[in-house]
Formats: sequence, structure tokens, C-alpha cells
Amino acid sequence: MHSAISLSLSSSSPITVRSFGGATSNSSASDLFLRNTSTPTQLRFCGLRREAFTGCKSSSNAPLLKQLRHNTTISASLNGNGTPSKGFDYDLVIIGAGVGGHGAALHAVEKGLKTAIIEGDVVGGTCVNRGCVPSKALLAVSGRMRELQNEHHMKSFGLQVAAAGYDRQGVADHAENLATKIRNNLTNSMKSLGVDILTGVGTVVGPQKVKYGKVGGTETVITAKDIIIATGSVPFVPKGVEVDGKTVITSDHALKLETVPEWIVIVGSGYIGLEFSDVYTALGSEVTFVEALDQLMPGFDPEIGKLAQRVLINPRKIDYHTGVFATKITPAKDGKPVIIELIDAKTKEPKDTLEVDAALIATGRAPFTQGLGLENVNVETQRGFIPVDERMRVIDSKGELVPHLYCIGDANGKMMLAHAASAQGISVVEQVSGKDHVLNHLSIPAACFTHPEISMVGLTEPQAREKAEKEGFEIGIAKTSFKANTKALAENEGEGIAKLIYRPDNGEILGVHIFGMHAADLIHEASNAIALGTRIQDIKYAVHAHPTLSEVIDELFKSAKVKNDVSSAVAEPVAV
Repeated sequence: MHSAISLSLSSSSPITVRSFGGATSNSSASDLFLRNTSTPTQLRFCGLRREAFTGCKSSSNAPLLKQLRHNTTISASLNGNGTPSKGFDYDLVIIGAGVGGHGAALHAVEKGLKTAIIEGDVVGGTCVNRGCVPSKALLAVSGRMRELQNEHHMKSFGLQVAAAGYDRQGVADHAENLATKIRNNLTNSMKSLGVDILTGVGTVVGPQKVKYGKVGGTETVITAKDIIIATGSVPFVPKGVEVDGKTVITSDHALKLETVPEWIVIVGSGYIGLEFSDVYTALGSEVTFVEALDQLMPGFDPEIGKLAQRVLINPRKIDYHTGVFATKITPAKDGKPVIIELIDAKTKEPKDTLEVDAALIATGRAPFTQGLGLENVNVETQRGFIPVDERMRVIDSKGELVPHLYCIGDANGKMMLAHAASAQGISVVEQVSGKDHVLNHLSIPAACFTHPEISMVGLTEPQAREKAEKEGFEIGIAKTSFKANTKALAENEGEGIAKLIYRPDNGEILGVHIFGMHAADLIHEASNAIALGTRIQDIKYAVHAHPTLSEVIDELFKSAKVKNDVSSAVAEPVAV
């Protein structure tokens, strides 16, 4: 496999550390994925567009932009792992062998760069071992259980099914086996191309120099023309929460499915929380959400969130507390249950105390950036994140670029999704190979693999209206329903909508949001259109096979009303 890309969150509640379910946070929900403000600059954009935005708040942006580096051509063999540039052990060394590091390594070999990747744990990182991959195995089980348990749904097909049951260990083994298989695939793909996989903890010891080795053991120093940090993230656990790995758990523990509690509290209603609520309720648990904000699913488009709540929350054995913080969570012990103390998010007054069988902390992810030796290159993290510019180049404490040092994925916090990390890694490799490249983060899709699924790309409606007000243009909204789609009706899965947010004056696609069957697969037509700068007046003539779910998106674009039907490139892409 060329690259292992998952559409789920490395754990999702984008899934970022800025959306803390039941934990204290001053950030708005609109910042779920994207951070840092933007100012315009001219640059080459994916070979198609000319204008983008930098992603650094520092007042030192102006001098930074003058330091655009023009890389010399790499003299390396195009067959296998090439010969390194003169004076270096490697052309590229990557610290971290998760999905981001893996994608960068494979693309680097394709470009003829002699490449090494350092991994202190296991190949695959969070996504493969403790996130996207095993969670999809559990969700596959929950989807089938829901269908088999829905007597009305089965009868509508003329099917009669006896009571469905499951073997907990068998379900857990399915998740573990899938993770093992994908991990082996990633490892073998790198080995077959000649990528050197170096085992140990990687540390930057100076410009273009890295050491690696096991803690307390022998360390080896290597040099590289360019270095990529791709160390990912870990579950964020708020203060006052005592995790024992048995009754108070993170997503890392939950994916092992060692127990299926009768009643579990999930702190945080983002991607992680929603997906696990789907799993637990399908397997028989009662779920209670604890959410700090005033509404569930705060990072989603509000209209999609309301529909999703009506389908994914209200009919199921789920209740919720919104606008509250879980200030203290004590594990079960000595015959006592898990105790959760809640306070009002605004007044900080005591609100309630819950006594339950288990608690899952789904309050987002925190960057794993300690012990990287960043002080050796004068780099200071910001809330744990490594500061980078729009090209993923690391910025030091003085606002200057650190030559030949890059950071991708969760560690930089731009967009905490596994496939975003891979895309950032590929973008960096393009740069070190001598081709300037900036990734448009607004074209990167996200998905929540509930039943039905939720997916999105670009701006939510509130974000689009704010942008329109600032820049002086109108927005249009188009919607289509799965109830009008032949394939969805054939599957008796007509619940769902697709929503398009666009500019009626020029046909630019600002955002697309889907809730319904296979929404995670359908979003890519929209995300690719945004990435390529395709306008509605062009894409509406694309032909879709009938009857397929893709016709939901076809009808969505056809229903948009564009005033100017003349085709032309979108003038203002955004690189975050």
C-alpha cells in the first residue's frame, strides 16, 4: 500500500485539544480543526493557484516570508532508497512512524531521497494502533449489531433473524487483528522500498542532526539534509480526572474492549465520544454524555448536528448533561462505583454527582512533543504544539525559521487528523525535493463513522457567514435528502441530508456537510473540487452512475443557483 490514510480522527474529537468536552477550554467550537490567523502572500499553490495564507500569528511573519528557501536538486537514485546528499547520512530523517511519517517516507523514496524513519514505539502510531483503525473494526461490529437488532428494518427486507448476540473477546480480537494487519502492511511497504526503520527515541541534537536509541541504552547520532518531526499526540486528560485504565479510561483503553459496562459516562461529545457511544449502545450499554459547551457535537455544522442528535442520540439509550465540567472523576474501588462531580461551566457552582460503572475521557488529543530536544534548536512549543508556518517549517522562539526542520501532523496542531498528517508530510517532501508546495487545509475532509456517518469539508455555515460579512459577499445554501435517492431507499436508509455552502456570485464551494449512509465516502468529490478550485458551474455537469449514493452529491451541486455561469478558477484559496 502506498500510504495508509484514515478519515477518522487520530482519535477523534478533533478532536483537538481545543474542544474539551467536559474540560475547561477558552477556545470556540469554530476552531475545532484549524488554528492560527492568516495574512495573504503570493506563492505557488498546488500548481494551480497563486494566492494563499500564512498560518502564524507572530509579528515576525514579514521577515519569515522573505526567507523562502529554494532547495537544490537532490542527487539520489530513483531506484529504491537513494544515495544521500554529500556530507549527510540521509537526505531525510523522519521522527515518528505513524500515518504522517509513513506517507512522507514513501513519497520521499519515490522522489529518490535516501530516507530513514525513527520509531520509539510501534509502526503506525496512534491511528493504526490506538485510533482510526481499531475503532473502525469496533464500529463495523456495532453497525451489524444495529441492523440485526432492528426487527422492523429486517422485516422491511422480508428477512427474519433470530436474536443477535456477540462475543466480547471475539469483537476485541477483530480490532486487534486489524491493527496488526495494517501495522504489518505499513512496515512491509517501507521495508520493500528500502526505507531504513530505526528503532528508538528520536531527539534533535542540533541543526540537521538527530540521535536515537532506547532509553538508558546506546544512542546513535545521524545527520540528515532535512528532518521531519511527526510524533503525533496522546489522549488529553483534564485535571481532576484519575485514569486507572479499568473503570476510568481513555480511547487507548476503550479500544481493547476489556469490558462492556452497563452504564458508562463519556466526557466529550466530539468524534471520539460519538463513535464510542455508537459502539457501546449497540453492545448494550447505557451512555451519558458530559459536554462543557451548551450543545452536543459543538464542532459540527449546527444544522447537521441537530439532525445527528435526533438520529444518533435521542432514540438510543443515551442521556446527556451540557454546559457542565467534570471537575473530579474517581475510579471504582472497594465496591464503590465511579464517582463524577459536575459543576456549571459558567458559574462554577456544583451541579450534580454521577455514580456509574465506567467513564471514558474523550476530551481530545494533546501533542506528544516532550523530549524531542527542541531546546537544542531554540524552539519553544505553544500549548505543547510545535509552531510552524504554512509550509510546515518549524519556527524558533525568535520567530525565525529553523533551517531544514519541519513538523507535521498532530504535533503542529493545524489539523489533527491522520490523513492531514500524511498530506502535510507529502507536501514537505515536495518542498525538500525542490518544488514549492502549500497544502490547502480547507480542502481536507473529516468524518465521524457513526451509523449513519457524518462527514464534512471546508467551512460550517456560521464560519461561512462570518467570512462573507467580513469580505462583503453573499452565501448560498443548497440541500438534498437521502430520501430522494434510489440506492438509499433500496437499502431502507433514507435518513440523511447533504448541505452545500457556496458563493452564488462565482460558484465557489465554501463547505459541504453530509449526514447519511456512507457519508465518509461521499465527501471526497467535494473535497477534491475544493482542492482543485473547481466551481459549481463546472462540476454540476459531471456524470454519476445510477442508481448510486453519489447522486446525492450530484443533485446537491445541480440544485445550487449560481448567478454567473462562466467557468473560471477560484481566486482565493486558503492555506492554513
